[in-house]
Amino acid sequence: MTAAVLSARPGAPLSGTVKVPGDKSISHRALILGAMASGRTTITGLLEGDDVLATARAMQAFGAGVTRTGEGAWTVEGRGGLSEPGDVIDCGNAGTGVRLIMGAAAGYAITATFTGDASLKKRPMGRVLEPLGLMGATWLSREGGRLPLTLRGGGLAGVEYVLPMASAQVKSAVLLAGLKAGGAVTVVEPEPTRDHTERMLKAFGATLTVDDHNDRRVITLQPGARLTASHVAVPGDPSSAAFPLVAALITPGSAVTVTGVMLNPLRTGLFDTLREMGADLTITNRRDASGEEVGDITARHSTLRGVVVPPGRAPSMIDEYPILAVAAAFAHGETVMRGVGEMRVKESDRIALMAAGLEACGVDVEEEPEGFIVRGTGAAPRGGALVETHGDHRIAMSHLVLGLAAREAVQVDEPGMIATSFPDFAPMMRRLGGSIEEA
Repeated sequence: MTAAVLSARPGAPLSGTVKVPGDKSISHRALILGAMASGRTTITGLLEGDDVLATARAMQAFGAGVTRTGEGAWTVEGRGGLSEPGDVIDCGNAGTGVRLIMGAAAGYAITATFTGDASLKKRPMGRVLEPLGLMGATWLSREGGRLPLTLRGGGLAGVEYVLPMASAQVKSAVLLAGLKAGGAVTVVEPEPTRDHTERMLKAFGATLTVDDHNDRRVITLQPGARLTASHVAVPGDPSSAAFPLVAALITPGSAVTVTGVMLNPLRTGLFDTLREMGADLTITNRRDASGEEVGDITARHSTLRGVVVPPGRAPSMIDEYPILAVAAAFAHGETVMRGVGEMRVKESDRIALMAAGLEACGVDVEEEPEGFIVRGTGAAPRGGALVETHGDHRIAMSHLVLGLAAREAVQVDEPGMIATSFPDFAPMMRRLGGSIEEA
């Protein structure tokens, strides 16, 4: 039975060395490309959270053989393409999963119906459906392109698509659909977003070029690729590593090391920002894992100061703004976070929920349409609140981290959703010395 409320209490310093779950973005892509390829793809370090497991089940429904062979170890027997599923594809809470799977399915002459949980049904799919429609896919859906949605693919044409916003999910959906298009597919990014799809497409045998022109990134995929099975070693998720690292930075006397964290430069914006705030972060043992640089990151308790986060940094850390806001609550001065309107259409309206949760814990927060400002005093906030998470895992984990260093305990509701990305979060924080228990 899942706890209705979790409580984090201030206490001892945090110390130790831990490994966080595999990167969620790479885990989704490894399963999808493995299913589209020919042969047996082996995956190690797969994130076994609810979101990724929903994608694994979806790939089985599309005809691939998907088998768990050990902790984080999976094989995908690809048939060289996707076949029509016999039932509705339930993606749970996985926004990345459903958008990428729709892109992959659009390339085949099949019909597939997608649904999800109550949260996913509220999230916009139009941003993916627009370019897929330009390529020739059709669909029926609720108002605003929301789930449940039935997609009909096949017979796609090539396209040159300029992203109206920075979105790795939209870019990836177009590229996955483009694998079966009749002509070249080009995606133009106004600013670079995470490039895991491009890297992995090359590893599976696709012909793809990436060029930078006039401050825009141009990705071109040639048609007719035959994807071949590969091995994918999934590195530690920097979004998950952020929670124990920030907990160490704000808890006096703490020193925590997270091993094997992905250091892709398009994913490390939070670490850059924390250093600008005065964080004692060191990276050692840099190495390569399946084409991605990884390393071990150590965080020690630090005196933080407020900063203005460059809006252009948002694509490299969009999921980390909630935990950055917690660090900002312990810093001295204003931390200004703008250009992050994308946060309002994640699993929840993360700007509104972070502002409400921090205010309930005694933090001075100013909410803006496309961002927010946190004004810290340099001292630990009061805490002492029950925070409404609206089932958002990052809202829950961020406020639990705050509770470990606040003056009073912080409680969060609906903590079961943490399992979507970080099933071991509370036990891991307890192993480091933190007090997170059922309330």
